[in-house]
Amino acid sequence: MGKQDGRTRHVTAAGVDDSTATILHVDMDAFFASVELLDHPELVGKPVIVGHNSVRSVVTAATYEARKFGVNSAMPMALALRRCPHAIVLEPHFERYQHFSSVVFDICDQLTPKVERLGIDEAFLDVAGARAIYGSPIEVATLLRKRVFEETGLVCSVGAAASKYVAKVASGLSKPDGLLVIPADKTVEFLHPLPISALWGVGGKTAEALQQRGFTTIAHVAHADRETLTRAVGEAGAVKLHNLAWGNDPRPVVERAAEKSIGHETTFEYNVLDADEIRRELLRLSGKVAARLRAGGVEARTVVLKLRFEDFSTITRSRKLPDPTDLGRTLYETVRDIYADFAREGRPVRLVGVRGEQLVEPGGGQMSLWDTTDGWRDAEEAMEAASARFGTGAIGPARLLGSQRSERPRLGQRD
Repeated sequence: MGKQDGRTRHVTAAGVDDSTATILHVDMDAFFASVELLDHPELVGKPVIVGHNSVRSVVTAATYEARKFGVNSAMPMALALRRCPHAIVLEPHFERYQHFSSVVFDICDQLTPKVERLGIDEAFLDVAGARAIYGSPIEVATLLRKRVFEETGLVCSVGAAASKYVAKVASGLSKPDGLLVIPADKTVEFLHPLPISALWGVGGKTAEALQQRGFTTIAHVAHADRETLTRAVGEAGAVKLHNLAWGNDPRPVVERAAEKSIGHETTFEYNVLDADEIRRELLRLSGKVAARLRAGGVEARTVVLKLRFEDFSTITRSRKLPDPTDLGRTLYETVRDIYADFAREGRPVRLVGVRGEQLVEPGGGQMSLWDTTDGWRDAEEAMEAASARFGTGAIGPARLLGSQRSERPRLGQRD
């Protein structure tokens, strides 16, 4: 449906029958920006952009006040500041986002065991079995929103419906800080006036193909001739969109969907040719990935190096590890060795990234008889503790002194 800026907000009125709306979609409102505002309450209500204030960086997040000027996440920072020149730019702190995400998901887990996590800031909940303990879906959603605010200071929006798709649409329309309930018998009435961009999976190109054939609302898709719809989006797409247009989405909530990968990447402010500088950045990124692996209680079986060159061509290379790891040292040594082949080519680099994939719980691989990693793990955890107390970058490998980059995280399934 595009980026939400609060101008189309709808919330549920009293007296709605929620007995069939047992699937909730909870979505944190402007999550990264809201976390930053916890430390800057004087900026609440002002246009704030989260990201590195560099001509080559991108917007990580924006408050609703900034979104009204057309500022969106993943937009080049230079463009965002042209659209909203009076915006205040705050640096991102990804470790804090992970912390608050864990708090919110813990609250969800306490309300129902049926929680499907979607990235770092949203989830589906099946609350059909929670009625005896916490009450109706509206009561569960109200309790959830209340606890999130009390325990984090953050606000979230919740959509409640009979299906995941409709619940997600409802949460988007209730932003910010709202609750919208769509009873099963009101699904079609709710969906059909909405634009086709509200259909799950309809992006810019698909929307253009549909609009060229006169489809502008979900009702048009619902009543479309199947052959015409197939010409626009293909046979599989036509079936999918037709079902969604009538609110048909039988997918269940899948409990505790795990992150498929954890990674971080950096866009340099200038094209970098110095291999030592690139290796230093790989070391820093490896440490951050390792910290998130440990925080998530997982280890990576595979390590991936990402490079984007001066001409914007991009390559990724992966290597499977002998044993799963959550150590930055091991991740770095692996991506450093992969990078060695490209360092010899001497091509200027615009972006580097490190990612851990095939995540498993600790002990998911064979334990080495001669394990020498405990000392390194103690050192890395000591650095994390110092950073948590004194600030990011307070302590780290000597090779990284003075190294600060424009970074954005890769947050598992969502990226």
